[in-house]
Amino acid sequence: MQHNISLPGHGVRLVPLRRRHAADLYPYIDAEMWAGMASELPTSKRALERLFATRIADPSVIAFAVIDEETGTVAGTTSLYDYAPEQSRVELGMTFFGRNYWGRNVNASSKLALLEFAFEELRVYRVTLRCDARNVRSAAAIEKLGATLDGVLRGYRRGHDGTRVDTRVYSLLEYEWPASRSGLVQRLTPADLLPQVTELIEYSEQLMRADAQNAPLPA
Repeated sequence: MQHNISLPGHGVRLVPLRRRHAADLYPYIDAEMWAGMASELPTSKRALERLFATRIADPSVIAFAVIDEETGTVAGTTSLYDYAPEQSRVELGMTFFGRNYWGRNVNASSKLALLEFAFEELRVYRVTLRCDARNVRSAAAIEKLGATLDGVLRGYRRGHDGTRVDTRVYSLLEYEWPASRSGLVQRLTPADLLPQVTELIEYSEQLMRADAQNAPLPA
């Protein structure tokens, strides 16, 4: 699937991931920042290209490069994967950003864009998010989205050091999405623009409810 996602006013643009993005993203990678990833640490730009090629070729993966609109640079990558339209569910992950983007709004903005796309375009009921149980930073970021911890999968996968790794599994459901989106928007929107943005969101939700109920659209 090929999709372009823009999130006006929040500084990011998501474009379909390409092998060529490995040239921009490989310099960000080191063993410490890759420690919580399920895939093996790419040790060359060519290895990262092969990893991206695998994601691009997988029909259950919708992979993106995240563009920082202020500078036009590639800030990182993120994906929707294990997409099962017949079950109305998808997972969000395969994410990493350059260290210079840590602590900024790029990650939260891209999550807002992907969740909006998942719930409002793909119309899924459930979005799953996972992280290494030892990765406190990732767990905190997921919890700030409003996701609920479903549980811990003990010894779920083999770590890069050969040990078994526990995985924390979170989910966000369709009826929880409006509150999650509101929280993300408030985090990301300058205070002077928040009233207008909130009004637009409320109107959008009215349209969605009317469409779902096949009711007349609000005037």
